[in-house]
Amino acid sequence: MTAYRLDKNSLDTIFHECTQCGACCKKYRRILLHPDEVDFIKKMGGYVGVDLHISDLRGKTLAEATKEAQAAGKVYMIHPDNKGCIFLQKNNGKYTCKIYHYRPRVCRGFKCNLVDQSFMQLINDDAITLLGQNQYGLPL
Repeated sequence: MTAYRLDKNSLDTIFHECTQCGACCKKYRRILLHPDEVDFIKKMGGYVGVDLHISDLRGKTLAEATKEAQAAGKVYMIHPDNKGCIFLQKNNGKYTCKIYHYRPRVCRGFKCNLVDQSFMQLINDDAITLLGQNQYGLPL
C-alpha cells in the first residue's frame, strides 16, 4: 500500500483560515483531552466524560470501567447539546473561545474546512480525525 503525503499547498486547497464562524465548536460534540487538560476543563465548567461501550461493562462495575477508560486516555470534553462548546462565545458577530490560550490540544490543531458534506462524512464528524488520529486519539 502506498502512503500518500500531502504538502502544504495541497492542504491549503481544502483548509482555510478561521473566519470565527463558530461552526467547528458547534458541530464537534466531543474533543479528546490529554490527561493534563482534564482538571482544567472541569475547573472552568466544561463537561468531561469517558468513552464507554456496554461491552466495557462486562464483569466490571461502572466505576471500574470508567477508571480503565481514563487510564486508556478515552477522556473527552463533551458538548451535550446543539449549542456547541460551553466555551464558545459570540462578540460583535464573531465567535471566540473563552479559554483560547488554554484550549485543548485538539482544538489548537484543528484546521478549518469549508468544503462539502462528503468531506465531513469522511472525517466522521470527529475533529481529531483531522489530526491523523482515530476517535480514541490513536494514529490512523
